[in-house]
Amino acid sequence: MRVPALGTEIPAWSTRVSPEPMKLYAALARDPTPIHWARRPAINQGPLNVGYIANMLMAWAGPASIKDLDVRFTDNVLANDEVTARGVVTAVTEHEAECEVWLEKADGTRAVEGTATVALP
Repeated sequence: MRVPALGTEIPAWSTRVSPEPMKLYAALARDPTPIHWARRPAINQGPLNVGYIANMLMAWAGPASIKDLDVRFTDNVLANDEVTARGVVTAVTEHEAECEVWLEKADGTRAVEGTATVALP
């Protein structure tokens, strides 16, 4: 990866939210809250939504690149929703890029918004 310019769009990362990983995560996290596995449609867990943003950043800059990721949840993501992680470079130093990042639902609603610091090669 070359050093990105200010305003560089990070390549988007998309997925359909499957109920199976939601159930598995609920079991692994010992989260008995039925909204994550028994409700129709179930609400995806926040850490899984943040993981989609992390996947986007790692696909762009490498698996050890994320130095900081600070997000807030702004809407629910439901089972079977199509979501896309997106981002844009907002500042660049010699060794890092600061980015605005978000998780967007198919209707354009942002379900997660935040910032990330990514190490540059």
